[in-house]
Amino acid sequence: MGLISRALGGADALSAAGSAVSDVAEVFHANETRALELSAAAQRAALDAQGDEFQYARPGLFDRIINGINRMPRPFLALGTIGLFVFAMVDPVAFSGRMEGLNAVPEPLWWLLGAIVSFYFGAREMHYFRTPNGGRLPRMQPEPVAADAVAGAGDVNPALERWLAQQRESDRGGD
Repeated sequence: MGLISRALGGADALSAAGSAVSDVAEVFHANETRALELSAAAQRAALDAQGDEFQYARPGLFDRIINGINRMPRPFLALGTIGLFVFAMVDPVAFSGRMEGLNAVPEPLWWLLGAIVSFYFGAREMHYFRTPNGGRLPRMQPEPVAADAVAGAGDVNPALERWLAQQRESDRGGD
């Protein structure tokens, strides 16, 4: 390896030639790594701008009332079901009369009730699936990137450096 670098004018000439080749190649084919970095930076800037917009959202009275109403159906359904069991034990005759009344309800109304309840809970589940932190966008912090990694991303090959270090160690041990 030393002979080739001496014949071509040293390591500086080789790195200059490699840099020239990569510059010429970028004329014909865009640097995809740099394009991805720029795309990620633009997306992060857009997310930060949108997050800043909703960071200090203070719901008004109407929003608080509607949020309170939206929280009522689940406890009402759960406590109502338990209440039916209690009612059946306290007054079985009246309970059976109520159940006969429910038996007289036409089937399409049961389907309609099932659809309403399913869509209600499905919509709430989808809302929390899409925004797991209660509707606020997460505040993303950019990951720190070393300056030398961005400036000379193609200059250093860590795997090659480790291999060269291992070769040097084995050459020293073999002497």
